[in-house]
Amino acid sequence: MLVTCAGVYVVDIFAADLPKFSDPGELVYTPRGIEVYTGGHSANVSINLRKLGLNEGEVSSIGAVGEDPFSEFIESNLKSQGVVTHLQRVRGVGTSKNLVLLVSGEDHRYHVDVGANWHLSSDYVLSVVADEKPLIFYVGACGLLGEFDERLALVLREAKRYGCLNFIDPVVPYKRGWDFLIHALKWTDILHCNNIEASSMTGEEDPRKAANDLIKEGAKLVIVSMGELGLIARTKKYALEMPAFKVPVIDPSGAGDAFCAGMIYKLIRTICGGTMDISVFTVEDVVETLLEGAAAGAACVTAVGTTTAVTRDNVNRLLKEQGSKILKRT
Repeated sequence: MLVTCAGVYVVDIFAADLPKFSDPGELVYTPRGIEVYTGGHSANVSINLRKLGLNEGEVSSIGAVGEDPFSEFIESNLKSQGVVTHLQRVRGVGTSKNLVLLVSGEDHRYHVDVGANWHLSSDYVLSVVADEKPLIFYVGACGLLGEFDERLALVLREAKRYGCLNFIDPVVPYKRGWDFLIHALKWTDILHCNNIEASSMTGEEDPRKAANDLIKEGAKLVIVSMGELGLIARTKKYALEMPAFKVPVIDPSGAGDAFCAGMIYKLIRTICGGTMDISVFTVEDVVETLLEGAAAGAACVTAVGTTTAVTRDNVNRLLKEQGSKILKRT
């Protein structure tokens, strides 16, 4: 296995292009209907990797679901995309759902039921990692994973025993602080977060200072995404800043997951050269990897849904049209 993805599964229920939110007792019709997609970090990244060009059998996805029709929906979608699927079925708890409301001209609003994600078993995940021994082990939305979060440092340490590059993309924790993540950073090769999460982790408003603090805690490469302001990246040796691609934003859901998938794809296909040791990557290696990630994230926001617009053609078009300008400003 080249990439094993672990983390949350969510059924995303979208009502997009709403003219307004209904007042109490008022009926508002949805102009483009109500759309349902498979979502969540583990699903999004694995599906995006297939759409970007990894082969069937090279990408797997792990997550917890309930024993309900929503779990079957997720399983069917993952398998239809050629993703090797490992579902931990949890009795008495529903599959997580996310109600996304999008009023025209406004940012999206999420309404999330954590559901079975809170019951993801670290032992179950480790059993898959031990069997697959992936080149890259991606963990998405740690912070919502209950017991798994508590044992994150142990999980990442064990993954390193199999030679994995550990790529972590957390969310603001549910019912806990950030200690679980800070303790795991010594086993983290790549940490991706947004500026709000970086500030919450470190207490630093300046994302550059926040990234530096996270490097001091042990992470090898820290990337902080800042939306239309681009991103910053930090290692022990250097720091860099990259502007954002310019695209029409239809739905920003899943942009971070697409960014991670783009980075992972580039690492797998053109950068690693047989090694996953971040310390030997050149600045040019990291810049090329970030550029692919940024293009994938930009492609994502141009359509409703977390994986709809993440295609090889869309990413290549953005790289051709804007890539050289982005590099000159990096």
